[in-house]
Amino acid sequence: MKPSIVVLDAYTTSPLTVDQSDSAHPSWKPLSELGSVTLYPRTKPEEILERASETSILLTNKVVLHKEILQQLPNLRYIGLMSTGTNAVDLEAARELGITVSNVPSYSTPTVAQHAIALLLELATKLSAQAELSRSGKWSNQPDFSITAGPIIELADKNFGIVGCGDIAQATARIAAALGMNILVHSRSKKKTDFACEWLEKEEFLHRADVISLHCPLTTETEKWIDSEALESMKDGAFLLNTGRGPLIDEDAVAEALQSGKLGGYGADVTSTEPPSIDNPLLKAPRTAITPHVAWASTEARTRLMATLASNISAFLAERPQNTV
Repeated sequence: MKPSIVVLDAYTTSPLTVDQSDSAHPSWKPLSELGSVTLYPRTKPEEILERASETSILLTNKVVLHKEILQQLPNLRYIGLMSTGTNAVDLEAARELGITVSNVPSYSTPTVAQHAIALLLELATKLSAQAELSRSGKWSNQPDFSITAGPIIELADKNFGIVGCGDIAQATARIAAALGMNILVHSRSKKKTDFACEWLEKEEFLHRADVISLHCPLTTETEKWIDSEALESMKDGAFLLNTGRGPLIDEDAVAEALQSGKLGGYGADVTSTEPPSIDNPLLKAPRTAITPHVAWASTEARTRLMATLASNISAFLAERPQNTV
């Protein structure tokens, strides 16, 4: 008999054009081949127990599973995180209760790295604003062969700093290096890299980087890693990129640094709360490129995500769990 598989927030991995409750859709085939799949597009905290009470396999991305919830799910044996991050599950409680938890590492690495560099190129070239000069007719209605929306910054020979040195950070650094940038690294643990780089302590790192790209996990130590003090230590006009987690920065401090001109630009795919409140100061700050948490969402990345989710479940059912956290 095939096991029951319950997905608490199918919307987080489904293409927008797919019925997020249709487990027969081909996009869910890797999972439906392993068990009886029940999809819930979204699940409120008060709905978790009712929806998960009978299942042994539970999948979640953003729906948070606290200890108090896990203790009330005696049939639960496996939690599959539909993400690389593990913040949604109380891992210590899961271990105490004998619940195996797996995540999906590295599925979006090329896509997120590509997006981080796209944000940087937007800040450096003002590409959207330059293209708007053509669309609006301003280029056509002026006497000269060229018109610009503002200064363009060449990235070659600038210092590109990564905070963290995981797969995404390294993939991003490789692209930056291909653009002729010098790579600086600040990370808790040194890892072998296949590109030339300098490892620096925080203060020197902040002083020397022309671009800082955040890729570290969100912990109590890294929360608001970029605050008013860090911003003061950064180069005037430096760019800041965040494709990690919104709370890695103090949003008020970053907005203030943009308003004052201390910070040259901010490119991000995340905010401290998502969706952001309409009065989030970054949404009205100058020189920003903020996208709605789509850095992971290429077609190729989602295909890898679904394949690894299925592989994780299959390994668990074979009593050889993989990608456990």
